[in-house]
Amino acid sequence: MESSKSRRNFIKKSIVAGIAIPILGTSLLACETEKTKKLKILILGGTSFLGPHQIAYALKRGHSVSIFTRGKTKSTVHKELFDKVEHLIGDRNDNLTALEKGEWDVVIDNSGRNVKWTTDTAELLKDRAKIYLYTSSTGVYYPYLGENITEETKTLTKEPDILENEDEKLEYWYGVMKTNSENAVIKAFGADRTIITRPTYMFGPGDKTNRFIHWPIRLAKGGEVLVPGKADDLVQYADVRDVAEFMIRLAENKTIGKFNVAGPTTQQTMTGFVNEAKGAFDKNTTLIPIDDYDFLEKNGVSYLVPWIPPVGNNYGSSKAANKKAIAAGLTFRDLKTSVKEMHTWWFSDAITQEERDTFEKNPKGVLAREQEIIKNWKEKA
Repeated sequence: MESSKSRRNFIKKSIVAGIAIPILGTSLLACETEKTKKLKILILGGTSFLGPHQIAYALKRGHSVSIFTRGKTKSTVHKELFDKVEHLIGDRNDNLTALEKGEWDVVIDNSGRNVKWTTDTAELLKDRAKIYLYTSSTGVYYPYLGENITEETKTLTKEPDILENEDEKLEYWYGVMKTNSENAVIKAFGADRTIITRPTYMFGPGDKTNRFIHWPIRLAKGGEVLVPGKADDLVQYADVRDVAEFMIRLAENKTIGKFNVAGPTTQQTMTGFVNEAKGAFDKNTTLIPIDDYDFLEKNGVSYLVPWIPPVGNNYGSSKAANKKAIAAGLTFRDLKTSVKEMHTWWFSDAITQEERDTFEKNPKGVLAREQEIIKNWKEKA
């Protein structure tokens, strides 16, 4: 019961955060800025998870940025840059007045968490913006039942008539909402002026879901580290800065289409992920693999992003094909660098001690119970 509730809260927090973050950095040389046509960019959202990194990268490349928000959320990263963008204040639920004037080269919709919101903004802006870039999610493919989920895989357009599981209800709703929002953009702008990005689990400094921070905190301490899952369980993830930069480059190049935004470059197992990530810290670490799903569930480890048990409707959740996105310019930072920088952000002034304590000392969290779980596993073995 507890693990099911935890899973549900995880999904809800992810939805609210817009994912589908972080510290400064870029994967491209500054000289590229000189070749780039300067764009007028409108970001719907922009202050939460993905937006601040889009703003940082766009401004670095010489673009002008406007953001449409309620004026309430304050970013924990790139705070100094928000004086350099135009602030349009309103509410996607009932006040789009600030968007009734103005023209832009590209609209980036990060906050489209409601089909009506996306429909209304796309219809309002279709004659005053050249391209609409919608931030969707690999959640459109739920249930994940395939071995190789490409951009052509059928997406979720309707919820089943009967669903008893609350977690499934939420996942079906989210997938349907994202698919129908994608379709609303295409209907308004046309397929030739629409870009759809479908990120997997994003991580990095600024992630308010705390769904990934377990690993930087834990690996920095060394010792015996619990690694959930079977030896061949695959994982996918993406540094939010890689996603942000890829989206800006798609807009610059007018690269139209749908893209699964998922890393790493090649398939990676959960054990491979932890082995690579631990290199961010100079600590002696011993991995303790726990491959019994039932044991993990009973001990409150129903997921530990990027690990999602590949069973049932989540069988292929880490099997999104990324070849099309890589061919279009998606690049990936070194995982060790990403983990290290996320750790630095977590222990910076961007996070209060109360926030750190709430996560790290949560008696139901894996971080606080890890040694007990490992002890139980050894006794069982």
